[in-house]
Amino acid sequence: MLSLFQTNSSYYVRWLFLKCMAAIYLIAFASLSVQIMGLIGSQGILPAKDYLELVARNVDSSHFGSLPTVFWFNCSDQMLQAICWAGIICSLLAFFGLAQGILFFLMWAMYLSLFHVGQDFLGFQWDILLLEVGFLCVFFAPWRFWVKNIFEDPPSRIVLYLLWWVLFRLMFQSGLVKLLSGDESWTNLTALNYHFMTQPIPNPVSWFMHWLPGWVLKCSTFIMFSIEFGCPVLILFGRWGRMAACLGISGLMIIVILTGNYCFFNLLVLALCLLLLNDALVKKILSKKFLSRQEVSAPSASLNRVIWWTKQGMIICVALIIILISAINFNNRWAAPRSSPGPIALLMKYAGPFALTNSYGLFAVMTKTRPEIILEGSNDGRVWQAYEFKWKIGDLKRRPPQVAAHQPRLDWQMWFAAMGSNYQHSPWTVSLMQKLLEGSKPVVDLLGTNPFPDQPPKLVRALIYEYKFTDAKTRRETGQWWERKLLGLFCPPLYLNKK
Repeated sequence: MLSLFQTNSSYYVRWLFLKCMAAIYLIAFASLSVQIMGLIGSQGILPAKDYLELVARNVDSSHFGSLPTVFWFNCSDQMLQAICWAGIICSLLAFFGLAQGILFFLMWAMYLSLFHVGQDFLGFQWDILLLEVGFLCVFFAPWRFWVKNIFEDPPSRIVLYLLWWVLFRLMFQSGLVKLLSGDESWTNLTALNYHFMTQPIPNPVSWFMHWLPGWVLKCSTFIMFSIEFGCPVLILFGRWGRMAACLGISGLMIIVILTGNYCFFNLLVLALCLLLLNDALVKKILSKKFLSRQEVSAPSASLNRVIWWTKQGMIICVALIIILISAINFNNRWAAPRSSPGPIALLMKYAGPFALTNSYGLFAVMTKTRPEIILEGSNDGRVWQAYEFKWKIGDLKRRPPQVAAHQPRLDWQMWFAAMGSNYQHSPWTVSLMQKLLEGSKPVVDLLGTNPFPDQPPKLVRALIYEYKFTDAKTRRETGQWWERKLLGLFCPPLYLNKK
C-alpha cells in the first residue's frame, strides 16, 4: 500500500530538487523586488491599486475567487515590497531545510498574488511554470518543521509522476506549437537564421550564433525538434530512458542559456530534469563527505499517521484535478474544443485562477525582423534626446548584455510592444511615456540613462526602428554590434495638460 504513495529511490533527488526550486524562487522574488515599484507601484506604469479597483467594478462574483491575491486586503507600495521581501526570506529558509512544506505554500501564494496584479509584466510562461511546479512542491516537500535528515517524510511517488507530466507537456507542446503554427521557417528548418538576432534580449554569444553557416543552423533546428519530441517520450521508458531524456533536455537548456537571456525559465526546466535521475546517480555525483552530513539516520517513515494520511488524501485530490484539467486543456488547444459537463466546467472555472496546470509553447511563430522602440524627450520639439534602457537594445555600439537569470520586465515588454505597428496595440506604453513626463522616480529608475536629470522633458515621443546585426567587417571597422533604419513614429509627441 505504501509503495503506491511513496518512493524510496528519490530521497537525494528530492533534496536537490527542492534546493534548486528554493533558489529559483529566490531569483524570482529578488528580481521583482528591484523593479516592482516602477512597474505596478502607486507611481508605476500600471499601478496595481488602480487595476484592482477596475476589477472590483467589473466582477460580479467573489473578487478573491476571480483574482486570488492578498493585495485585495492591502495594495500599498509597502505591501508590494513586503511580499517580495517575504518571498526572499521564505526561499532562503526553505533552501536550508526549514519547514519546507509550509514555506513552499507561502512562496506559491505570494507569487500567485504578485502574478495576478502584475498585469502585462507578470504574464510570461516561466511565471505560470513556476506557479505550477511550485504548487506541486508543497506536496513533494517534507511536512516537518525541521528536516534533520533527508530520509524523513518519504517523497510522494504520485507527485513525482505529476512533475514528470509537467516536463512532458512543457517539452512536447513546445515542439507541437511550432509545427502546427503554419510558420514555414520551422518546417523548412530555417527558424534559427532569425532567432538569435530577433530574440527579446540577445546576449554576446547571439551575434556569433547568428552568423554560423546555414547548414549548421538547420541541423541545430532539427536536433531541437528531436529533443522536444523525442525526450518526453523517453521519460516513459524506464530508468535509462529517463537518464537519456535528462541528458537531451538539459543539453538543450544549457545551449539556450549560453545563447540568450531567458530569465529563470531554463533553470526551472533543469530543475525538473533532476527528477529524471535516481538516488544512485546523484550519490555518485555528490561527494561522500558532503552526503554524510545529510545521512543522519536510516530511512524512516515516522511522520505522524494523521498528518501522513491527510497529506496523501490531499495529494490524490490534487492529482485528479490536475490530470483532468490538463487533459481538457490539451484537447481544447490541439483539437476542436468541446463543452465540458457542468461540474467539470465549474471546477475549471474555479481552479483556473490558481494556475494549477497550464499550456506551454514558446516561439510558435518566429519573428524575422527586429523592430525596436526608442523613447525620446525634448523641451522645444526640435532637439530630441534618447532614453537608454538598462538591457534593451538601443545604442548601436553597446554589446548585447548578459542579464539572465534576472528578468528586466519592462525591457522584455518593450520587445513585445514593438511587434505592433503603433502604441494602440500596447496602451501601457502611453502610461510609460506619461510617467516620464511626470518625472516618476520609480519608473525613471527602471531605465539605464535619463537625459533629463534635473527636470522631466516637456515632450516625449516614441520612434520605431528596424535593427539588424552588423557583419564581421562592419563591427571590426566601426565597433557597432547593430545597424538600424527608421521605420516611423510608434507614438507621436505627448505632453502634460497642466490645466
